[in-house]
Parts: sequence; C-alpha cells; structure tokens
Amino acid sequence: MSFPRRVDAVVFDMDGLLLDTEIVYRAAMIEAGNVFGVQFTGEIYASMVGKTTPESAVMLQELFGPKFPVQSYFERVWADVEDLLAAETKLKAGVVEILDYLDDQGLPRGIATSNGLAAVERYLGRFDLLHRFNVVVAHHDVTRHKPHPDPYLEAARRIGVDPGYCLALEDSHPGVRAAHAAGMMTVMVPDILDPNEEMHDKCVHIAESLHAVMDLLKASA
Repeated sequence: MSFPRRVDAVVFDMDGLLLDTEIVYRAAMIEAGNVFGVQFTGEIYASMVGKTTPESAVMLQELFGPKFPVQSYFERVWADVEDLLAAETKLKAGVVEILDYLDDQGLPRGIATSNGLAAVERYLGRFDLLHRFNVVVAHHDVTRHKPHPDPYLEAARRIGVDPGYCLALEDSHPGVRAAHAAGMMTVMVPDILDPNEEMHDKCVHIAESLHAVMDLLKASA
C-alpha cells in the first residue's frame, strides 16, 4: 500500500506518538484525583487525550463541579508527572529508525504538539532528539489548537512544504481531525485511543507502529 501523493515532509505529534507519555499523564491524573477526593478514571483520561490543559480544566469542572480546584489539581499532576517522566519516559518503538530513514531520504520533518515548548525541549532533550526536527510548533505558537488545523498548517508553513504533500502522524482523535482538516495525508498510530469509524475515514492508513509507517514510506518511495 502507498500514499495518494508523494511525501515531501513528515509532521509528528509528540505525546503518545514519539514518547510513551500518555500512560504517565494518566497515572498522575488518577492519583491527583484520589488526593482531591474525586474518582478520575481511565475513561475520563481517554476523553481528554489530545486536548489542551485549559480545555481539560473545563471538562474537570463540568465533571466535578464549578468549585473543583483545577489549578491546584494540575499543580499536583505536573509535579507528579515530572518525577514519573524523569524515571519512566521511553521512546515509542521505531522513533529512531524512522528518523534515520527520513535522514537517508533527505525529508524534512517537524513536530506539531499541544504541549508547551519547554516540555518539548525537556522531554526530547533527554533522548537527544530535538535537533533531528526542522521545526517545532508548540502550544503558544498558535491561537487555535487541535482539533483545529492551525498547528499542522503552521508546521507546513515553517517547513516550506504544501500541506497536501505532508504526512501527519498522530495517535489521538483530536490530532487526526486537525491534520485531516489541514489537508495532510494522515496516519494514526493508536496509543491510548483505538481508531473509530471517523478515524478510518480521515486517515489514509492506520498503522500499528512507527515501524509500520516506515514500511509504508518505503513502499511509496
């Protein structure tokens, strides 16, 4: 199987796609829920995957009441996350291999993430990967975030490639919606969330890993 158009650039999500961070975030949010006396479940976390912190804060107050102390809750979450990520963060399978392949093919690549730039630098810096991306579009680089197309459109603009010739790699439903709305060829590599019918409709492929994505790129070369 191949892609409908040539691939001139690749744009990656970060959490759950490059880094195995979603399980860390989920564990920290469940534990913080216990501290604040609410039952934060894995199902609630799944509904928040791909959303920004302010969007998640609104969801928390809808779930637990308008007086739920979201700022204190997230302060506890991020304190726990930093400790957990320092000890447990791992690269997703195939990250180094697909970056090596893109180097060999001379294909530029970027990151489009809802996370802040400081987090991108901190997390990818641990694996000496930041320099392997031509551009990074983080939370404060756009006004509208996923599922809006703006992060992917900005990444394509900075790389200098028409979005239609960009391959977007995502693990979340909001991310897939954003990349598809930007006009990119989109591949979902599922992590916490399974692909539903909408994801199948919006993606050119569903891939089980970045190794599988690399195989698709080789087949299209």
